[in-house]
Amino acid sequence: MRNKLPINNYFNYSGVPRWVGLCASSSSRQSSCTLYAAIPHAKKSTITKQLVILICLALFLPLTISAQIKIFHKFKTDSSQIEDPLQQQIEDLSENTQTENADLTTLVENLKYYQDHPLNLNNATREELYDLLILSEIQIDNLLAHRIHFGTLISIYELQAIEGLDLATIHKILPFIKVLDFSSTGHFNLKEMLKYGKNEILIRDQRILEKQSGYSPIDSAALAQSPNSRYLGSPDHIYARYRFTYGNFVSAGLTADKDAGEEFFKGSQKNGFDFYSAHLSVRNIGVVKTAVLGDYQISFGQGLVGWTGYSFGMSGATLNTKRNGMGIRPYTSVDENKFLRGAATTLQFGKIEATAFVSDKKRDANISVSDTTGGNNIEIIEFSSLDAGGLHSTPSELENRKSITEIIYGGNVSYKGKKLQVGITGMHSAYDALLKRNLSLYNQFEFSAKQNSVFGADYDWSFHNFHFFGEIARSANGGIAMVHGALISLDPRLAFTVHTRMLGLDFHNLYGTIFSQGTTIANERGVYFGVLTKPMKKITLSSYLDHSFYPWLKYQINAPTYGTDFLVQLNYTPDKKTDMYFRYRHRERFTNASDDDVAIDYIIPTTQDNYRFNIQYPVGPSIRLRNRIEYSQYQRTNSKQENGFVIWQEITFKKLSSPFSFSGRYALFQTDTYNSAIYAFENDMPNSFSVPAYYYKGSRVYFLMNYDLTRTMEIYFRISQTFYYNQSVISEGGLTEINKNTKTEAKVMLKIKF
Repeated sequence: MRNKLPINNYFNYSGVPRWVGLCASSSSRQSSCTLYAAIPHAKKSTITKQLVILICLALFLPLTISAQIKIFHKFKTDSSQIEDPLQQQIEDLSENTQTENADLTTLVENLKYYQDHPLNLNNATREELYDLLILSEIQIDNLLAHRIHFGTLISIYELQAIEGLDLATIHKILPFIKVLDFSSTGHFNLKEMLKYGKNEILIRDQRILEKQSGYSPIDSAALAQSPNSRYLGSPDHIYARYRFTYGNFVSAGLTADKDAGEEFFKGSQKNGFDFYSAHLSVRNIGVVKTAVLGDYQISFGQGLVGWTGYSFGMSGATLNTKRNGMGIRPYTSVDENKFLRGAATTLQFGKIEATAFVSDKKRDANISVSDTTGGNNIEIIEFSSLDAGGLHSTPSELENRKSITEIIYGGNVSYKGKKLQVGITGMHSAYDALLKRNLSLYNQFEFSAKQNSVFGADYDWSFHNFHFFGEIARSANGGIAMVHGALISLDPRLAFTVHTRMLGLDFHNLYGTIFSQGTTIANERGVYFGVLTKPMKKITLSSYLDHSFYPWLKYQINAPTYGTDFLVQLNYTPDKKTDMYFRYRHRERFTNASDDDVAIDYIIPTTQDNYRFNIQYPVGPSIRLRNRIEYSQYQRTNSKQENGFVIWQEITFKKLSSPFSFSGRYALFQTDTYNSAIYAFENDMPNSFSVPAYYYKGSRVYFLMNYDLTRTMEIYFRISQTFYYNQSVISEGGLTEINKNTKTEAKVMLKIKF
């Protein structure tokens, strides 16, 4: 017999069930409006007029259609918006790393999986809830506690009765969850796997349409004199992937990728693609929690010892400071370095989990010393750095391709109780050549050897509304690094987090990723405070303040420095389908002064401020609009302030009964320099990401179309163009130089599921 919740948890003060408001609907008179899109090739004289139109649309259009918005008060999912919960974090990650087209497949892969296989909240594990990347630690604790005290959930509307789950969060997770009245976990069956397993094939081609200098004709004599002045292959970027899945038990896949400029089935790439990745993975079969053969990723603790791949950092999700290590997972991305290749397994014995992994793969490296041992065999003796680019489109890049061998092995043992989790992780890496860096004052403490070992211990403890976590690690040379943090929920309307980090100058680990400001786990101390409060039902206020200190020099910073990062964001959600927010972010850093009149470089402070207003709302059962205005300021001491702005209008069409859907955006931007560039997430094809940086003066437009040819076959087409008003040459002086003021990219993809 199911235990009953206290009646006040199910009913509001008027005596109406709390979930009635979630599924109620109202009607309103339909209004019509006409949207005039500006033409991307408009003359300079029209930019002011276009800007005024876009500002009016962004500020006043939501008000004129407010009556229409009210008709959408039903729970619905939209597959075209699968990445909505993570868009802000992806934007912030791209801005922090200054990466426009990073492959973040592994960060959103689980969301795509749970869209096709919704997670049953009545038997979901803590790890599976982590997979959603939407719920905080405290929200997960409250959900699991609710199941223990009151039994299985009756419906998704009961989520409102769980402390800490507001309507905005509930709507973010709705596309990926379900509530069933049974809690069986299912069993692996080979016969059913062969019958009910799902196959997916993706084939994508993309290229820049304008002629780039690296592909322009050149005579043989000039090419022989300067062999790296032209690309070896075509401008096509070709991607292919096959994936087989059976529930959450089995995954097998093959991924192939050819970057633009690389050869294809000729020359240096007679085997076709430049990069291949494959895996076979099983989960939850007997004592085997996970086993992977082929390419995989690891993530343990807080990332000090073992964490390959990307992870989200400081963003508008101000409470997401805790890393949630997921152990071993198959690798499905095309980053040619952020993964391991070999075998790994995790065995579970009650509350104890034991993991072992080994990897043996070739890596790109910048060779500094080599020796010919006879014949054509070349022995690499020393290399100055690991090459993380993954591009092999010129002879010099090919020289570094898979030039050294990297062997990594290690393991983890963890105890996972309901309230307490502790783990120990160790990892050893070795190279067949000596890493000998080009020594400079700033990098003299960095790893420079043939092998390294890292060991660490992590903890995770929940006590009432307090959640504590942390990790401490030591590298073979004695370097120490540690992170500690806490998530605290004082009230359903107030929660905050504190996170501290102390990363030694000489701590060495090339395969770690933590919550910090730097790109490496060394030479940083910092403290972070984050707050999330809900002063009113429809308003959420989030903010963080991070202060970091760097005891030693950094690249292009010739003195110890500090940095400050402050963000405040106000979200207003008038109804279940409309959301708007205002964000202000302030950053202070230091950099070397570019002063040729002095013999010794000195540092100067820089500040950057960003102001953003963003709104998204429906204007009908099939159309959704998004608008944004953002202004940036960049200031170097004793230099003129550099300003920038961007304003854009986006429209998305998705009708459940139609095989056709599309989204498009038109943007105007102007920045004084690249320092005041502004990043913005754009909708893209599955397993493809676009977060362009808007800089200089111009406009940008993109159009993405998806059409279901059959029940099992889809085709995607995307075209985007950036038009510069004040530039006649793009990427001047490089192989990617375009002798025009436009840059156009076209993509086409075929998706087959059976």
